[in-house]
Amino acid sequence: MPIRLRLTLVVAAATVVLVSLAGLLGPAAMRASLLHSLDRDLAGRAAPIVRVLAMDIDEHGNVDLEDLRDEVLASPEPYVQVLDPSGRALASSPALPDQPLVPAPALAGRTDRPVTVERSVDGEPVRVVGVPVDRPDGRYLVTVGASLMTSQAALDRVQAGLVGGGIAVVLLASLGAWLLAGAALRPVERLRAAVAAVPPNQPGQPLQVPATRDELAALARTMNQLLGRISQALERERRLIADASHELRNPLAVLRTELELANQPGRSRAELADSVGHAAREADRVGRLAEDLLFLARTDQGGPNVALTRQPLHPVLAGAVAAVGARAAAGGITLELEVDADLAVRVDADRLRQAADNLLDNALRVAPRGSAVRVRAEDRDGAVTVTVSDAGPGFPTAFLPHAFERFRRADPARTRQDGGAGLGLAIVEAIARGHGGRAEAANRPEGGAAVRLVLPGG
Repeated sequence: MPIRLRLTLVVAAATVVLVSLAGLLGPAAMRASLLHSLDRDLAGRAAPIVRVLAMDIDEHGNVDLEDLRDEVLASPEPYVQVLDPSGRALASSPALPDQPLVPAPALAGRTDRPVTVERSVDGEPVRVVGVPVDRPDGRYLVTVGASLMTSQAALDRVQAGLVGGGIAVVLLASLGAWLLAGAALRPVERLRAAVAAVPPNQPGQPLQVPATRDELAALARTMNQLLGRISQALERERRLIADASHELRNPLAVLRTELELANQPGRSRAELADSVGHAAREADRVGRLAEDLLFLARTDQGGPNVALTRQPLHPVLAGAVAAVGARAAAGGITLELEVDADLAVRVDADRLRQAADNLLDNALRVAPRGSAVRVRAEDRDGAVTVTVSDAGPGFPTAFLPHAFERFRRADPARTRQDGGAGLGLAIVEAIARGHGGRAEAANRPEGGAAVRLVLPGG
């Protein structure tokens, strides 16, 4: 259901409730006010008869009925009656029947205050007020009544007006809510249309931000930020696909060439073995690249899967150093390992070993003959830092901000056979983040580069 229609229905329902309450409470309050005013008026009309009843006494101490009847007949109200202590009518208006205006149950519970009842006289509703008068021979009751037809007619007109006015109010409120909601949501619809019109191949195209300083302007800015992030993610994806295709093209081409050469007739056993060996190495390269891309893809989906276990770092780093010992010796490079045997931290040994292997591989590529590659682990301010440093040429200054980006190489001119695919540092950074830490790359003041993994201690 559209928001505009929902808002209109909510306003209409609220208006119906308010109008209904007004229709119930308004007439009730008006009736109470009319009856209160009528009761006071009737009590005032009874006052002359009360005075006659209290003061006009014959020589035997009885009520002078003649004077009493004259006062009753002189009253402007059509329903006037005087009841003696037994409840018998002493004097009544001509329009009244013989029965008392105030029924016996009401007389039985009389107090010093006026008695108020409603009766039907000849089918006409009558409001009756009875004023008690105490005399030596008992308590008399002067009753004065007035028809409620006029008051009821007024109430009926008010109720009819409330019904008609209530319907009009509901309709006007609903129309106002519909128009107001439409005006309020029109900028949102324009913003939605602008977002829908953004070209799929250019998601970073910014939207026009309204000049108003309200929620819509904030929404437009947020949408621009979101579109910018989508554009960056799309650009990274495009670059990743292009770089991956570029990286895979060379080893696949070599693999195909070697297989074609191996398939040619007349090849010697040695030549066939050489071609198969080259093909196997290229296949290994393709496999490693595919595994690296799969690892990074899983990282993008929520981080690498790490199983943290508290364990000493020395065996992990020593294993990585030992694995490249022969390669370092062949290149005339010394490997140095500095790690306290008691230093332990919560890590995933396999992932940390993968990161150390990548860092040592990068360091051995650039370290000059006769230099040393150092692996050092230490506890600094509650964080464990693993540093791999070399004495090579170091990172170009322009490369440092992008050192951990995918398919980035410090030396773009380096061949892929010598320099790898440019995913090693990206994997190192992903592993560091998976451990809740970070990776840093810097140049050493004395020359060479240093890459650090900063891992949470404990």
